[in-house]
Amino acid sequence: MNQRVLHQDQAASPAVPTAGEAHGTIRLTTAQALVRYLAAQRVAVEDDNDAGGSEPLFGGVFAIFGHGNVAGIGEALYQHRHELPTLRAHNEQAMAHSAIAYAKAHFRRRMMAVTTSIGPGATNLVTAAALAHVNRLPVLLLPGDIFVSRAPDPVLQQLEDFHDGGISANDALKPVSRYFDRIVHPAQLLNALPRAIRVLTDAALCGPVTLALPQDVQATAWDFPLSFFEPRVVKPHAPAPRTDEIDAAVERLRRAKRPMIVAGGGVLYGGATASLQAFAATYGIPVAETQAGKSALAWDDPLNTGALGVTGSPAANALAHDADCVLAIGTRLQDFTTGSNTLFTQADVIGINANAFDGLKHRALAVEADARLALDPLTERLHGWHADRTWTARAQQAATDWRHTVGTLTHTPQRDTVLPYDADVIGAVQRSSPQSTTDDIVVCAAGTLPAELHKLWRAGRPGAYHVEYGYSCMGYEIAGGLGAKLARPEREVIVMVGDGSYLMMNSEIATSVMLGAKLIIVVLDNRGYGCINRLQQACGSAPFNNMFDDCAQGPLGAPAIDFAAHARALGAHAEHVANVAALEAALQRARAADRTYVISIDTDASRTTDDGGWWWEVAVPEVSAREAVRTARAQYETHLAARTEGVNHPASDDASDANN
Repeated sequence: MNQRVLHQDQAASPAVPTAGEAHGTIRLTTAQALVRYLAAQRVAVEDDNDAGGSEPLFGGVFAIFGHGNVAGIGEALYQHRHELPTLRAHNEQAMAHSAIAYAKAHFRRRMMAVTTSIGPGATNLVTAAALAHVNRLPVLLLPGDIFVSRAPDPVLQQLEDFHDGGISANDALKPVSRYFDRIVHPAQLLNALPRAIRVLTDAALCGPVTLALPQDVQATAWDFPLSFFEPRVVKPHAPAPRTDEIDAAVERLRRAKRPMIVAGGGVLYGGATASLQAFAATYGIPVAETQAGKSALAWDDPLNTGALGVTGSPAANALAHDADCVLAIGTRLQDFTTGSNTLFTQADVIGINANAFDGLKHRALAVEADARLALDPLTERLHGWHADRTWTARAQQAATDWRHTVGTLTHTPQRDTVLPYDADVIGAVQRSSPQSTTDDIVVCAAGTLPAELHKLWRAGRPGAYHVEYGYSCMGYEIAGGLGAKLARPEREVIVMVGDGSYLMMNSEIATSVMLGAKLIIVVLDNRGYGCINRLQQACGSAPFNNMFDDCAQGPLGAPAIDFAAHARALGAHAEHVANVAALEAALQRARAADRTYVISIDTDASRTTDDGGWWWEVAVPEVSAREAVRTARAQYETHLAARTEGVNHPASDDASDANN
C-alpha cells in the first residue's frame, strides 16, 4: 500500500503489559487479538531482487464504523494503526471492491480486510463477496454481529428470523464466502484465524473469508498464548502436478498438430507469465487471453492472438475454431470465453488449474496444479515436439494482422460531426501515455467497455489490464481503481467507466482524494445503459427502460448530468471535453495533476467494434406478440440445434454479439 498517503498519528503504539505475559500469555479482547494476529502476518516480497525480505500480508483494513464494530474492532485497530493502517471509505460494497482490487493488483499475494457494523453495513458486503468468490480473489470480511448473550435482543439493525434464533444478517454471506465462521468465544480465534489465512492464500481455495464478530464477543477478554502473535511469513500454497497427469497431458499434446493455449487469470496469479511465454515460443503454440488472463503475454508477442470468445479477436476465435487441442491454463472457462460452450467443441481440452473444479470443465483432461508448476515440467517433457509449422506461421500472421487492425481502429481520425465510440476513446488514452509501450493500468468492469478493452487495450506488462468480468459488476470501476492504485502507487491507474456505472457507485472518488491515491477517470457518457439496450433489441424487444430517452419520465424529463461538476464536488479535478482531440489534451493535464482527475466525454451508444466476437447464449422468449421477438427466437433455436450437433457458431447479428 502507498503508506505515504496515510496521514495518521505517527506516535508509537502503547504497549499493553499484562500479568500473564511472564507466563507466556497475554490478556486481550477478541478484537485486539484478531487485529494483532493480522498485523503479524507477513509474505515474501514479490521482487526477486529482494531475496529473503518480507512485507505485511495485509495492506490495511477498510472500515466504516457503526455500533456493531466501533467499540470493539475500532479500538483494536487504533492500537495497531501503524503496522495495520485503517482506511475510511464511503460505501461498504465499494470499500470491499477496493480491497478485492488491491489483491488482484498484487496477483493475490497481498490483500486487505474490511470491517462493517451489523445490519446494512454487513449486507452491503454481499455483492462484493460474490464478486471475489466468482473471481477467486482473497478478501477478509469482518462484519459486526448481534449479541451472543441475547440480553439486549433485538438490537438496532438486527434481522430476526422467526424460526431460528441463531441467524443474523451475516448468514447472507455464507453462500458467497469460501470460509465462514461466527466467533462466539475468544478461544475460537486460535482455530479460525489460521484457517482463514490458509483459504486466503491457497491457490485452489482462494476467495472471500467471513468472520462474523458479535458485539459482546469483540469486547470479551481472554488469555491468549503469546506465541500465537509471533510474526510469521505466510507461504501461499500452490499444488504441484501429479506425474501421471503430466504424462497424460504430454501424450495428448504430442498427438496435436494445431494446439492453442487459453491463458486465464491463474497464469498471472501463479507467477507463470515467463513460463507461458517460453512454453509458447519453444513449441510454436498460439495464445489467446481471457478477460482475467489478459496481460499474461505482452500485446506485441508474436504468438499473442488477442482476446478469446464473445468479446474476442477474429484471430483468436478463428484459431480456436480450428484447433485440435486447447490447453486451458488457469481459467474458469466461463461462457464468454467458450462462446457458451460452442467455440472449440472439436478440440481435446487439457485443463491446468489449481482448482480441480475448474480444471475439469469442458470435459477436460485435468492437471490439478498451479500454472507455473505445470508449465515448467511440460516444457521439459515435450522436448523434440513442435506444433505444425504451418499452424504456427498462420497464428503469427493472424496475430500480426490483428495488431494492425487494432492500430487502425484506435487511430481513426475523429470527425466533429460524429460522436466518438469506445475504440476512439481507448486510442486517445493509450496515445496519452508518455511511454511507447504503456505502463498504465486500465480498470473497468461492466457494460460495453470490457468488450472493447478486451479486444483493443495494449497491455505491455502483467497487470496492465485490470477488468473485473467474472461478475461483471457495475460500480466496481472507481472503487476497484482505488484498490489498484493503493497496490501499485508508482503506476498510472486509469479507470474507464460508463455513465451508468459511474452513477451506480462513485463515492470512492472522495476517498481517493483523501488518501492521495490519484486516479484518472474517463467517463464515457452515452446517456444510459447502451450495452443492455443493444442486447434488448437484438433479442427482438423494443428499446425500453435502458436509455434515458426510453424511460418513464416526469414533467421535467431526464436530467442533464454534469459529471465533471459532480466529481469536483467530491474533491477531484474534472472537466468535460467535446471530442477526441480535446480528450487527448485533457489527459495530459490529468497526468500532470496532483489528485484524482475526472474527464467526461459524450459517446455513441450504438457503435461498437464489428471485428471479432462469437455467439453468446441469451434465452429469447418462446412466445411473444412481437414479430421481432419471434424472429430472434428462431435464430436462437438454430444456434441451439447447431450446438447440439457440435457445430461451431461464429458471431452473428442476433443476441450473440450484442454485448460487444
